[in-house]
Order: sequence, then C-alpha cells, then structure tokens
Amino acid sequence: MAKAMQCDVAVIGAGTAGLAAERAARKNGASTLLIDPDFTGTTCATVGCMPSKLLIAAAKQAHAIGRAGLFGIEVQGMRIDGPSVLRRVRSERDRFAALTRKSIDRLPDGIAVRARAAFDGPNRLVLGDGRTVEARAIVIATGSAPVLPDPFKALGDAALTSDSVFELPDLPRRLAVVGSGAIGLELAQAFAHLGVEVALFDKGRQLAKLRCPRVHATLHEVLERDLALHLGVQVTPEPADQGARLRWTGDDSGEALFDKILVAVGRRPQLGGLALDKAGLDLDEHGVPLHDRATMRCGDSAIFLAGDVAADLPLLHEASHDGAIAGRNAAAWPAPIRTDRNAAFCITFTEPALATIGQAEAEGAVTGTADFGDQGRARVEGRNEGVLTLYAAAPDGRLIGADLIAPGGEHLAHMLAWAIQRGLTATELLELPFYHPTIEEGLKQALRTICRSTPIALPQDQDSGTPAGA
Repeated sequence: MAKAMQCDVAVIGAGTAGLAAERAARKNGASTLLIDPDFTGTTCATVGCMPSKLLIAAAKQAHAIGRAGLFGIEVQGMRIDGPSVLRRVRSERDRFAALTRKSIDRLPDGIAVRARAAFDGPNRLVLGDGRTVEARAIVIATGSAPVLPDPFKALGDAALTSDSVFELPDLPRRLAVVGSGAIGLELAQAFAHLGVEVALFDKGRQLAKLRCPRVHATLHEVLERDLALHLGVQVTPEPADQGARLRWTGDDSGEALFDKILVAVGRRPQLGGLALDKAGLDLDEHGVPLHDRATMRCGDSAIFLAGDVAADLPLLHEASHDGAIAGRNAAAWPAPIRTDRNAAFCITFTEPALATIGQAEAEGAVTGTADFGDQGRARVEGRNEGVLTLYAAAPDGRLIGADLIAPGGEHLAHMLAWAIQRGLTATELLELPFYHPTIEEGLKQALRTICRSTPIALPQDQDSGTPAGA
C-alpha cells in the first residue's frame, strides 16, 4: 500500500471558503493540501454572484431605456437581443471563473490535489483514486448545490436552477420562478425587465423573509408592476409538449404553460459522499455537523467547516470569513482562536435594492423610518420610491439593525452595516457630513427620529437641515 500523504491541514473544496482556508492555514505556518475533484472555480464566479449580476446589468439597461420618456427622451425601436444578452453573460462569467482558476494555478507545487475525498477516520481521508491523506486538522468547504425536488426533475430541460439558467441560448417567452428568496427575486425581476413574461410563485406569503412590513409592502408593490405574483400557493408541475404546465392552489389558483420553470427553493450543503459517519461528528437534523461560528470548529474535533456547507449565511463575504477563521484555527489546533463575526448583512439586487442588516428586535429598541418617495436626489433621478427602517438600542440610540428597499440601497446598506458593526449611535452618524444632493441624505430622517426617541439630543444645527424633499 502506498504511503499516505501527510500535512498539517487538509482542505476539502476549492471554492471561496476553501481557498481562504488553505491560504490562512499556510500563512499561519501549516503545511496544506487543497483537495477538489474539478477546480472549476468558485460558486460566485461560475453560477452565482457574477453571472446573475451580468444578467441584472443587462436588465437595468433595458429598464432604463423603457423609462427614458420620464426625462423627455423618446427612444423608438428598442430591441432586446436575447442570444446576445446571454452570450455576454457567459463570456464575462467565464472570464471571472478563469481568473479564479489562475489563482489556483499559482499555488505552490504539490498543494492542489485533484480528487474526491471521504473520511476514513477523524484525521484520515481516502481519495477517489485510492490514495490516502493523514492530517492534523481537516477543513470541510464543499459548498452547496441548488435543490431540485423530484416533481421538477421530471420536467427535463424545462426545469432550470441557478446552476443551469445562464446556459439558456435565448430568453424564454414565458418563465415561471418558484421561490421568493434572493435568487428567485433577482432573476424573476431581471428576466421581466428583459421582456420575458414572468410569474413568481411561493408557498409562503413573506417575500425574502423580510422583517419590516413597510419594506415588504413596498417590495410587493414594485414586483407587481413587473410580473405576476402568486404567494401562499402550492404548485404542481407537469411536462408539456412545449415547456411545462404549472398548476397552483392556495390563496389563489390557476394553471398556465411556461417555456421554462426556474426552481429557486434553496440550496443544500454538499455533504454526500464524505462518509461523515467515520469522522465521529455530531450532526444537526439536516445532517450538517454542529459547529461554533466563532471558531468554525466541529465540537471538540480537529475538523472545521467553512462556507455554504456550514448552512449559516450563504454569502461570499461570510464564506471568505469562514475560511479565514477555519484555516487559522486548523493551523493552531488544538488551541482555538475565537473571532467576532461581522454584522449580519444581506443585499438582494432587485431594483430598487433590498437589504437586511443586523437585528430588528431588542428590549427597549426604538425605530426610525425614512421614505424615499419625495427624497430630493431620488426624485431628480426618477427613482423616488422605497422605504427604510432603522433599529436602535435604548437609551443611547446605538444602531443595531436596518431593513430597506431604496434607490442606491446597496450603498446605503454598506454604510449602515459598517456603522452597526462599529457600534455607532444615530447621533454620531448625524454628526458626520452628508453631501447635498445625494441619496445618502435620506438617512437623516430616520436618524433624527431615533434621536428624538432617546434621551440623547440632536446634534447642533442638525434638526433644521434641508427640506425633507431635498
């Protein structure tokens, strides 16, 4: 029998989290192996963040042209070339994925191991080609895959997931989207803005699990302008000669034919084939190893999780942070180093952008709201719709969370996430400069409300400011 490969830290999976984990472990003095069957690139680059944003970018251009009349600009004869739209999506996506693969190619010799891995003990892996790996610590960073329930699998090519939708040769004429999470919302609206007839279905009544009723109501209103919205329904798909038939019952009922059905009902951690039973780990009810987010360590073992496979917050910046924490702790094992996690922070790239940050509730919490319907810069740009709710802790007005759907929402969300993570108060934010006229000025209305609801006075001269609409 061939001698086992030896290393301090073995990382299974070469996505965002796995790359970060290997890099952190090696930076902290550990010898490493990075094991992956394909090394095709990260989920973000290949099927997630980047291709979806490329489609959204095309949709924004089409939507802007369609609204040009608001500014006295008449555009005639606009034509959306579906094959060209999707060719650019794939071309740029492939460029991003190639850059990721180049970063893997630059790893020191002998670190990248092309194989599938499974546990053969808490510190031992067996590879698909028969080789074995013995490591002091192991990081599992195998990512996630879209869920495709059996009734949709029966539809064949008519059923799409976020992994396959960008391979379409042309835009469909009619598209059903099942699922109203971030992926479903982004792609449903993007296809609608590209001229596709879209219907969105969800068994729940709460879009994107939103916390604030005002934000939810605004999102609902925005989406209903762009597509048919069916919430609180159960769907039944059936194959059809051309595409698929979808029947639905619940809060409303009906049936319709669609060229394609995009199934966006969630992603599942990829743990199959790892033989976790041989790793000696405790699992939750979904089969995910129990772990501590401050260390990414699984119980008292020398095994760590990182990225989407941990089923915590499936976001790129969280996956990267997971990997850095897991890799450093794997190198330092058995002496874990606890790390404070970032403020919870999620953006959905609808138009306007949607964001949820931090906490919504705390004992004695106060709220402040802002409405962008008549906000100066938003009105100038014809983007004057949206609302924002800030949550602050009493008695000092320290910001703890926010929900928003607003023009420039992705930028407002970053500002607020940074402020929340730094523990800033509404007063401290109001003491900072707000350039005029900008969307950011819209925050002042909500911040002032919080200041008036706490014992802390408004900063000097901040209560007057510019008119509410400016």
